[in-house]
Amino acid sequence: MLLLAGCTSEDQYADIRGFMNDVADKPKGQLAPLPEFEPYQPFTYGAANRRSPFDPPPVAPPKTAEQRKNIGVKPPKDHVKQYLERFNLTSLSMVGTLQQNNSTWALVEDNTGGVHMVQVGDYMGSQWGQIESIDDSRIDITEIVSDGASGWLRRPRTIEIKGLD
Repeated sequence: MLLLAGCTSEDQYADIRGFMNDVADKPKGQLAPLPEFEPYQPFTYGAANRRSPFDPPPVAPPKTAEQRKNIGVKPPKDHVKQYLERFNLTSLSMVGTLQQNNSTWALVEDNTGGVHMVQVGDYMGSQWGQIESIDDSRIDITEIVSDGASGWLRRPRTIEIKGLD
């Protein structure tokens, strides 16, 4: 037994203890701070009062003959086209107004960069759009468009001054 005890060294784990001491002597690191907590922001669904896109659209009842004709609404006859009637309303923009002797004029820019003066009663746009009123920030227009059933409808449109968003 004495012989077996002499074969084993007293410090058989010296290499492990040395490694552990080296690790313990190294400088300690710092933990990164925890990320700042952001409070929950609830989402407000804004289309709850609209028709679901998964439901079929409502079927409109068929129109009567009088409704289809829209008696009294039709494009003007023998109308001499004005310059701004060659442009679509989406390509025209209001850039300002002028006032002179109780008359208000709107300045309208076309898509080629030209600026034109218009007043109430003038036509603009490709759908017989007649200017109904001019304000400092907008032009109100009424167009006459086809209703798709060989009749005509009045459609109000507005051109707002360029730069107001």
